[in-house]
Amino acid sequence: MAQHVTEVLGLLNDWAAAEQDNDAERLDGLLTDDFAGVGPLGFVLDRKQWLERYRKGLENRAFTVEAPDVRAYEGAAVVVGVMAQETTLKGEDKSGRFRVSLVTVRASDRWRLAHLHIGAAL
Repeated sequence: MAQHVTEVLGLLNDWAAAEQDNDAERLDGLLTDDFAGVGPLGFVLDRKQWLERYRKGLENRAFTVEAPDVRAYEGAAVVVGVMAQETTLKGEDKSGRFRVSLVTVRASDRWRLAHLHIGAAL
């Protein structure tokens, strides 16, 4: 399972880097086809909507996942951590620190992000 934890942490780093770079193309390869992202106000975005956020005015200047706690299982892992972002949406500041839970799955010999839930600001 230690190998799984290392691989999942690699996925998290890749995901955070793609978010920070506002790179929907890179994110495209990191998400499962049935990805769902739940925002801090309860809205749910499917994979297509998540990738389209950048065309709708989202801009990240900094984006990290801090203190990730990975719980690996056969073919899946759950991560709880803190998402720290410096972000604007259509010019409005959306920066903050949020509790985040992520579900990752191993598909086609690589880890992908299947679900993300962003909780209340810390």
